[in-house]
Amino acid sequence: MLLAQITDLHIKKPGLLAYKKVDTTKYLHACVDKLNRLSPRPDALIITGDLTDFGVIEEYQALRLELERLQMPFYLAVGNHDHRDTLRQAFPDHTYLGVDGFVQYTLDFEKLSLIVLDSQDLPNSGGRLCEQRLQWLAEQLQAQRGKPTIIAMHHPPFLCGVEHMDKQSLNRDDAHQLEELLRNYENIERLICGHVHRGVMTRFAHSIASICPSPAHQVAYDLNPNGPSAFVMEPPAFHVHANIDKNWVTHTVYVEDYGGHYPFYDAQGKLID
Repeated sequence: MLLAQITDLHIKKPGLLAYKKVDTTKYLHACVDKLNRLSPRPDALIITGDLTDFGVIEEYQALRLELERLQMPFYLAVGNHDHRDTLRQAFPDHTYLGVDGFVQYTLDFEKLSLIVLDSQDLPNSGGRLCEQRLQWLAEQLQAQRGKPTIIAMHHPPFLCGVEHMDKQSLNRDDAHQLEELLRNYENIERLICGHVHRGVMTRFAHSIASICPSPAHQVAYDLNPNGPSAFVMEPPAFHVHANIDKNWVTHTVYVEDYGGHYPFYDAQGKLID
């Protein structure tokens, strides 16, 4: 089982750049090409929110044109930049999105259950998991007890040290309630998130919580208190969560090609020095 994850696409209306600098559609195009070239190809792709920049229909239509090129099933989650109803309007065939309310669903694969949470709290940039959403999660976890499970959501439930992003992470009380709930389950393999535009991971309950990089711009690494809010054009990347010998491992895969594959050994089996 291979589950790919991309996040924070921030697709704009055709011809517009994010922050007047980043052609996010061009970056997504390259990311889709890379995903399609992967061998073995992922069984599915989860996209953990901020699909568009302003949540308008023209952005979702541009997003759909790119995602339809994917040669694998893909599933959508909402972030703080998204609009639930407009997303459903643009992807009416994605019936798992529901018809109203929170965008939450469970996918049952042969070797994995994927539970997707809605942490949106508009008009705030930060996230919430209200009592209704946590109760829904508790019901899903009980139904999937004992089966390897990955939980996907947009906002990370932990602080990463980048202060301006931590100020808009998941509400701290909600994060504590989530952690207490997950302590009751040892089958949670990963809690995967987006929002921060950086690769970050930590221990959370009995599992590992991780943040996936963006296929476009990254948030600048700066752990100083009151560090500036800024982005950098570090290499675009995504995650692949893989079941290897009964264990789940996570690989960071870079979109760009940096040369190779260069052999370590020559045709006679001698190490090349």
